[in-house]
Amino acid sequence: MAVLHAWRAARVTPLGELNAPPRMTAVALRMAVQVVLVWSLWRGLYAQSGTTAGLSRDQAVTYAVLAVLASRLRELDQYAGRDTVLQHMHFGTIVYWYLRPLPPQRYYALRAAGEQLYGLAWALTGYVICLAAGVVEPPGSPAVAGVFTLSMLLGQWVLYYVMLVLDQLCFWTVRNTAAMLILLFAQNLLSGVYAPLWFFPDWFVTMSAFLPFQATLSVPLSLYVGRIPLSDAAFQLSVQAAWVVALALFTRLLWRRAARRVISQGG
Repeated sequence: MAVLHAWRAARVTPLGELNAPPRMTAVALRMAVQVVLVWSLWRGLYAQSGTTAGLSRDQAVTYAVLAVLASRLRELDQYAGRDTVLQHMHFGTIVYWYLRPLPPQRYYALRAAGEQLYGLAWALTGYVICLAAGVVEPPGSPAVAGVFTLSMLLGQWVLYYVMLVLDQLCFWTVRNTAAMLILLFAQNLLSGVYAPLWFFPDWFVTMSAFLPFQATLSVPLSLYVGRIPLSDAAFQLSVQAAWVVALALFTRLLWRRAARRVISQGG
């Protein structure tokens, strides 16, 4: 029975897309357009230069395209299923998360795992196509591929907790749509989704080093393209693991405090 509950929770959001073929077509088209535009942009930027901020043209293009593909890991449309924390708080239905057989924190984790596995299928498909087309470079060695895989796993784990913290803020705010958008923009900017952090000023890079955002994406992709050498991989992986532990403890505390704010009438 527990396995059945876990399976049903994990497939909530992916089913919303699998049962809507037009939405899947739109996702494929959007991802293809993003890859083409990013590939064209970075090749154009490097047309008159060799190496900038420690990145060659091929490294920069590979980083940017992989960032687009990695963004598919957590870009599913949760609003279509009306199962976001923000929506539940708005409609006063968050109480049902506490009446289900699964605890809310476990339900949230299982649903996020299902979303990331579904998104992983999209990202891997896009990666194979881009690799075959020569859009991205392969990893420099098997060791680099292994370290990148481990770092990417830790990065997605950190990202899960970062997104969880953003959702948990809904328990303490009445209208936080604008705040959520600002925080999501900050997360994408500081994690290197829009551009590699190496292009930003030194003070910006130093500041971001004290935040968990760059551990989600910038570190794995920098390891992949060789901007971070293998000799520094152990330190970077340990930092990512430390963020996972710290955020896990923090979100566990927030779950406990959030439960005290839920009443029988809803949010």
